[in-house]
Amino acid sequence: MERLSVDGKFLRAGNQRVFLRMVTYGPFPGGWPGDFSEDFRRIRDAGFHALRLYGWPPRELLDAAAEAGLWVFAGLVWHQSTDFLRADGLDEAREALDAGLRTTGDHPALAGVFVANEVPTDLVRWMGPTRVLAALEELIDLGRGRRPELIWAYANYPSTEYLEPGNADLTAMNVYLEDEPAFRSYLKRLHHIAGDRPVLVSEFGLDSRRRGPEQQAAALTWAVAACRELGAAGLTVYAWSDRWWNNGAEVLDWDFGLIDRQGQPKPALAAVASAFGNPRPEVSTPRFSVIVCTRNGWPRISHCLASIAQLRNVKAEVIVVDDGSTDGTADGVRKNFPEAKLIQLPPSGLSAARNAGAEAATGEILVFTDDDCEVDPDWLHDLGICFSHGWDAAGGPNLPPPPTTSTEAIVAAAPGAASHVMLDDEEAEHVPGCNLAVTRTAFFEIGGFDPDFRTAGDDVDFCWRLRDAGKRIGFAPTAFVWHHRRPSLRAYLKQQVGYGLAEAMLMRKHPSRFSPSGDARWHGMIYTGAPVRIAGAATIYHGPMGLAGYQEMNVHMQPLRDLASAHAQPWNRALLRLITWMAPRLRSRARIGRFSGPVNTHPTPPAPPDSEWAMWSSTGREKALQDLLEAGWLPGGSTDPWDLERDGTRVLVACERHDLGQARLLFRVWGDARRLPLLQEAEIID
Repeated sequence: MERLSVDGKFLRAGNQRVFLRMVTYGPFPGGWPGDFSEDFRRIRDAGFHALRLYGWPPRELLDAAAEAGLWVFAGLVWHQSTDFLRADGLDEAREALDAGLRTTGDHPALAGVFVANEVPTDLVRWMGPTRVLAALEELIDLGRGRRPELIWAYANYPSTEYLEPGNADLTAMNVYLEDEPAFRSYLKRLHHIAGDRPVLVSEFGLDSRRRGPEQQAAALTWAVAACRELGAAGLTVYAWSDRWWNNGAEVLDWDFGLIDRQGQPKPALAAVASAFGNPRPEVSTPRFSVIVCTRNGWPRISHCLASIAQLRNVKAEVIVVDDGSTDGTADGVRKNFPEAKLIQLPPSGLSAARNAGAEAATGEILVFTDDDCEVDPDWLHDLGICFSHGWDAAGGPNLPPPPTTSTEAIVAAAPGAASHVMLDDEEAEHVPGCNLAVTRTAFFEIGGFDPDFRTAGDDVDFCWRLRDAGKRIGFAPTAFVWHHRRPSLRAYLKQQVGYGLAEAMLMRKHPSRFSPSGDARWHGMIYTGAPVRIAGAATIYHGPMGLAGYQEMNVHMQPLRDLASAHAQPWNRALLRLITWMAPRLRSRARIGRFSGPVNTHPTPPAPPDSEWAMWSSTGREKALQDLLEAGWLPGGSTDPWDLERDGTRVLVACERHDLGQARLLFRVWGDARRLPLLQEAEIID
């Protein structure tokens, strides 16, 4: 079997891009079946080519999966629904991971590993989000160090969407939204949570017992279509069978399976098979003109133009503007890419070159990229879908190629790369010029690029003027380009100085868009390519008593990308810290004439608790909170680190989940614990 690997915002097997069609399998009452062949034949016949397990697969299962042509994603089994940072839970996870990789880690059917699944939000608050995130990242690092060829991920859910490991290969989210528009809207959001990574819906399903078999079939049909149309890397249907074993007991009060407890197919099985077979809907795309400007860009522009020649489903006019090259770039383009329209200028600057390309273009949509970019084969197709919704301009991500050297890895993780700024999940405030498309009408209406910007800053000025003219900029999260960063640390720092000089020009032209200290005033979120995760001064909106279903962070800029694992040696981390300190100061010096760096702020931690308690309960956390509310306790605010307060005493309540439905309640108390009568049956935690 071909190994699965990450390919930008998607997955790939060999040379073939894959939309991962996965179904959850087990655990079942009584354990694994004695023979997997019949189940796996039916699963394959339904159009699936991958299984997601909630345990580590035995070799017999992997052998049968390989024979059926199914990839398998293992689930690490450990006590993740407890306070695992206080007890030996993380040691248990490390040992389970080591044992699994030792026994079957080399099996060709094993495609990836989920190191955990939905750490409960109340326990995340109890242990601390940054500490939980660090534990998940440690497990991923441990596994990847042993088996780098596998896909490593954490199966997250919307209540802790801020808990995205920076070193995971993809963003996996369990999403149970039964309304199609809401599901589609959240998929768009997931692309921004994922950053540069693929988005995998790691669970989606509907309970046919409560909603009916026909509703289940309909929901799975539109979920498949939505995931394919909106650029998800795959969808995991939950579940194969109604038979399900959880927490040491058989679950009999819900039916999420595609087959019933007797093994008979439900309508959803045929519906999913049919949905997988449906092609993506065709979209009429406009005529594109792709404009690439270069100065002394040979041979890198050859890679750019070769990638444009490989575009799928769209034909485009290609225009190369040679801005005064002296290295034979024009001859190279003329000889190797005769189909490209070549314009030669004396040295005029980037903006003037782009304007010259636009004047020569005949397309309805003018698309700009840089000579150090290589475009994805579906780049223009996905931009075309975006323009079909009426945007005046649009752009997509620019991803650094996987690094082959430590220098490439450090520069890719350093601050200051071209970034998009999003007003919401669909509309951009700014998209970088290396991946910017605009209607011909809007381009000439605002007068094109300002030729005073010769090397940088032109795209910022252009987007601001577009918006000032009432135009709107869309975002196509899967219309990406591979953007090679600067080849050396010296070149990177020189680039940052150039950006600072361009920002000085922007300050003179758009003074109201800058603060007195010289920082740009963006209305939207600045995306760095890294996934959403808790860091620095971010505030999490847990909701009163931590009960919000979708718990978001309040941040203006995402954290930076992680250093690639293969290059994360201590000396490289030290060098990254150094240039992360230097770059904004050099940029500031060029912009406002003085060295000034970002101010690192950290939230004030809550005062240490006065005591912590634990007690076994047959009713769980919600009943404990309700009892306290009825006793006169008041809920805290949406961002408070406690749940309830009364007469100066505050309490945070969490719940450990154990087998057979047993619950162990945890209480963190600031103040007088005697005000909580239910603690009379509890024991103090050392």
